[in-house]
Amino acid sequence: MAAGDSLEQKFTFNLIYCKTFSFLQDRNTTELLMKWSMLGRITAQAFTFDQPFHPYKSHEFVSDFFKDPCVLSNLKVVGAAGLWKNLGRKVTNVTVETVPCTKISVDMFDPLYSCGIVRPTGHITQCFHQYYADFDELRKMLMIEDSENYEIISREDRQEFLFRLFKHLCLGGELCQYEDIVTHYIETTRLIYKDILSVQKDPETKEIKIVSTVLKVTAYDDSGLCYPSETEDDQTFAYLIVDPFKRNVNVLYHSYGIGVVTDTDRDMSHTELVQ
Repeated sequence: MAAGDSLEQKFTFNLIYCKTFSFLQDRNTTELLMKWSMLGRITAQAFTFDQPFHPYKSHEFVSDFFKDPCVLSNLKVVGAAGLWKNLGRKVTNVTVETVPCTKISVDMFDPLYSCGIVRPTGHITQCFHQYYADFDELRKMLMIEDSENYEIISREDRQEFLFRLFKHLCLGGELCQYEDIVTHYIETTRLIYKDILSVQKDPETKEIKIVSTVLKVTAYDDSGLCYPSETEDDQTFAYLIVDPFKRNVNVLYHSYGIGVVTDTDRDMSHTELVQ
């Protein structure tokens, strides 16, 4: 090895073929994802890795992830025709954002009730918007920074993975049919959150703590952005959720667009994913 070459080993990854995620198997949840125009464009996968993970070296971890042959031949993306395919691109650069992930309950959404965005019955308050038909106070709080209720969720909490996941579900895909009752959003957020994160109980305090590190990632090839899509959108995202103890990494992926709209489409999309 030439002088100056790194002596550190690169991460090697392997797909966990048998791994299933509850939110993609539960019929009630998939029906909601279909209603929100996300089904058929959202998925989760799991990989193992072989070296100790340290958060301060997240960029190296992600760079190795996108250069690994197993990842390139198995990582699912939605192509231009709306069909699933493997990434299979030579990645030349990545961006990595460490996403705060400390919440162990959905209490952060309690202010939605106290400020009138959600009525005591759970119904979301409707409102007028000059650009959006059938607008409501929930989406107004999520999307419009100068709205009167924007800061009922602190700017710090808005960075949390739990809030980001909730926002992704509330805004949905291109043909999203929005909910009248907030419970569907909160419970689906809770299910996915629990499904892809790892927790441990502190032996002394008995408190439950999240041990996963959440990384929001993008990847580029010689032509530009290639993952999670060639086109940027706030609703197109990929998160790597790293468990440093089990040495597993879960990938939560969604590409904004028109999701499946029938049960037949759902079955066909599932068939594409498992091939």
